Amino acid sequence: MEQQQCHQTLLSPDSSCPPAPSSSSSSAHADSTAPCGTCRKCGGPTTFAPPPPSWSSSEVSPPPNYRPIRAPAVNLPPNEQSRQAIILSPVPHSEKVLPVSPPFLFQAPSKKIQSPEDIRSFNDSDSGKNFLGFIVALSESMRGHKISDPCHQSDTVNTIISMLCTLIDWVDEIPPTEQAARYGNISYRTWHSRMVENSDDFMLRFLPDDQKSATVELVPYFTDSFGNSSRIDYGTGHETNFAAWFYCMARLGVIKEEDYHAVVARVFVKYLELMRKLQLVYCLEPAGSHGVWGLDDYHFLPFIFGSSQLIDHKYMKPKSIHNPDILENFSAEYLYLSCIAFVKKVKKGLFAEHSPLLDDISGVPAWKKVNSGLLKMYKAEVLEKVPIMQHFLFGSLIKWE
Repeated sequence: MEQQQCHQTLLSPDSSCPPAPSSSSSSAHADSTAPCGTCRKCGGPTTFAPPPPSWSSSEVSPPPNYRPIRAPAVNLPPNEQSRQAIILSPVPHSEKVLPVSPPFLFQAPSKKIQSPEDIRSFNDSDSGKNFLGFIVALSESMRGHKISDPCHQSDTVNTIISMLCTLIDWVDEIPPTEQAARYGNISYRTWHSRMVENSDDFMLRFLPDDQKSATVELVPYFTDSFGNSSRIDYGTGHETNFAAWFYCMARLGVIKEEDYHAVVARVFVKYLELMRKLQLVYCLEPAGSHGVWGLDDYHFLPFIFGSSQLIDHKYMKPKSIHNPDILENFSAEYLYLSCIAFVKKVKKGLFAEHSPLLDDISGVPAWKKVNSGLLKMYKAEVLEKVPIMQHFLFGSLIKWE
């Protein structure tokens, strides 16, 4: 009776001591059950597994708390079929953006993707290939360049930078509300509403007179580039909308190839500054994050653009991300290092534990392989994922074919 009472106090209702095996089945029981722990009061067996062995100072080193993975090019999802599909897929190549010509038939874009078949249809279409080729072209425009390197800045680029600066100022004007919830500060909805209300005016600042009617098509991509006001979250789908907004402007001829360097080094850098501020001030929830198995909770493109910057760099290698002096001195000039520094700032603990994918990429010998692997991964993990692309919009500039 005393033994039963001690077990009831030490074990949960579902984990009582197992009954003693009969003599006829003792050998079978020993073979079929896992080792049990021992009740510290009565000495009887329990359903709890025994504690792991302690590691004394005489041991060489304790086992790691995480399982390190060393995969080709980048650390890929655990699913073996997905791994092989990404590894064997061709590296995306840059493409010239296909321009549109009058008469213009602009329309409010709408969602079309609902299934994996729709995903395949989009990625196999001319629109899908050209959009991905545009992102590759943006990446190539940054190859070997620091952020501060001089570049051509058109009036359109300067206008967009001014717009983003205005959005950053609004964050200061709309302070976060005091609330108990960790994520999703409701003041973000006030900021988002102000951005939406002014979006048409933003577009009209740089569109030529004969294309001002394009606002009906450009505004939805723009307003969906900064997160979702209902869920108060942000993820790679919203970031992709920002790239799609620029792709649409490239199709209109508002953004030209000579602007690509400035689009990344000036505009996208400012966009990243805005999004980090929104994430920190309003505690945006990561939308569709893969947790530790994702590249980053919020972003993907800055890693692609940043790895392109570092291709053929004489001194900095992928493993250089572990050098705190390099991060401190060069994160302002290189997007990839900036992203790593930000991750280390907002996440606590060992880097290899909270960001095993980024840690694994640091083992790749060359930035060119990192860049090509990230481009393939972006196509597979963003552009080919229904939960992300089901929100993507299609109109006359990005056609559903």
